[in-house]
Amino acid sequence: MKARTLIEKGGPVLGLVLVCVVFALLVGPQFLRAGNLELIARQAAIVCMAALGMTMVIVSAGIDLSVGSIVALSTVVIALLLRSGMPPALAALGGVAAAALCGSLNGLLVTRLRVVPFIVTLGTMLLVRGAAKGLADERRIEAPISWLNDLLRTVESGHGLVLPWGLWLLVALALLIAGVLRYTRFGRHLFAIGSNERTARLCGVRVERCKVAVYTIAAALAGLAGVLQFSKLSVGDPTVADGLELDVIAAVIIGGGSLLGGKGTVLGSVLGATIMAVIQIGSSQKGLPNWVQQIVTGGIIVLAVALDRWRQGSAG
Repeated sequence: MKARTLIEKGGPVLGLVLVCVVFALLVGPQFLRAGNLELIARQAAIVCMAALGMTMVIVSAGIDLSVGSIVALSTVVIALLLRSGMPPALAALGGVAAAALCGSLNGLLVTRLRVVPFIVTLGTMLLVRGAAKGLADERRIEAPISWLNDLLRTVESGHGLVLPWGLWLLVALALLIAGVLRYTRFGRHLFAIGSNERTARLCGVRVERCKVAVYTIAAALAGLAGVLQFSKLSVGDPTVADGLELDVIAAVIIGGGSLLGGKGTVLGSVLGATIMAVIQIGSSQKGLPNWVQQIVTGGIIVLAVALDRWRQGSAG
């Protein structure tokens, strides 16, 4: 029991330290320099932002396969609004609002049709991606330069390296979501639903309302990931973030979440996303071809699912 508890609680940290040491030996000591660590943080920011919402969904025993499509839609909406002359802040809010609307649709379909979330979000993944391509006329949309383009840009000052604003936003939201899951009634209801939905319903938890809310919140956070993606690309791209949902789900599972629900932490999800970013950047700096990186990423996803099944078997 002590060994299993140690692996569950300290596994993500040990995994992050291990991959950092491996790539520091392979690439060289420059891999652990401040500039490269910030590059890793910026690379992980988009997956981390989406993983905050996915953590809440998986805790409630759900899943959302439409995350990547929602990110793409958000970038397209932001670019279109900027081209129409809307201020950057309102354009970003418009992208997040469009994402939240997609999440509400997911929640309503899951609760009203009583279909498993995997099937519902598989359908909305294609629906939202098609909507993004239709709005963009199946091409990238150039947008005017604004402060949105600087959210993930390195900032230098006389006192050393300062994190980009996008990373500070990620830290603030991570603390907020962690507080919601740990200290609020809504957070406790999500864990109750994920552990045993029938018992939660008998205890007076409004399951349908909670599910609609959690899918809406998760999609809004995916919309914010779209804002960061737009900052990185400076264009609205309906084809971007293809397969991102797999990285996000893997990050949550590596961080200690369970596909069966009832388990998951924000810190673990952030560490899981960082582990994947370290592997991707380390592989690139080592000069490994793209197909090798894809094999490694696929292996990580399989390992994450196997780890989840092992934890459930050990608990049983």
